[in-house]
Amino acid sequence: MRAVVQTVGRASVTVDGEVVGAIENGLLVLLGVTHTDTATTALTMARKVHELRILDDERSAADTGAPILVVSQFTLYGDTRKGRRPSWSAAAPAEVAEPLVTAVVDALRERGAKVETGRFRTHMLVESTNIGPQTLLLDL
Repeated sequence: MRAVVQTVGRASVTVDGEVVGAIENGLLVLLGVTHTDTATTALTMARKVHELRILDDERSAADTGAPILVVSQFTLYGDTRKGRRPSWSAAAPAEVAEPLVTAVVDALRERGAKVETGRFRTHMLVESTNIGPQTLLLDL
């Protein structure tokens, strides 16, 4: 599992003109799933995101209650080492990825996080205003 985590002043996801998820002063998490990921991987990622100390004064979303916007992003597993066309073979198929993305979101909510999401298998418009900017790659 791979996540790009950004501190944001605001972030939102729009699908077909409708805002389906939006936060202010929190974390935007772009989340990719690969073939070897499991429910255990999802729980570990949720813990890492929630406890990641990248907010003001080295605090985490767990410390501050900052909201988290999770957006599925299969392209995080795109391989561009050969040629000009990315290969998506390392990305898990949607049937495998969707339940694991849901497991991360559910685990975050069980930890008390306020979580918004994008919409799986749709064309999403993701907007964000980054703070810092701080962008970290979590690779499990």
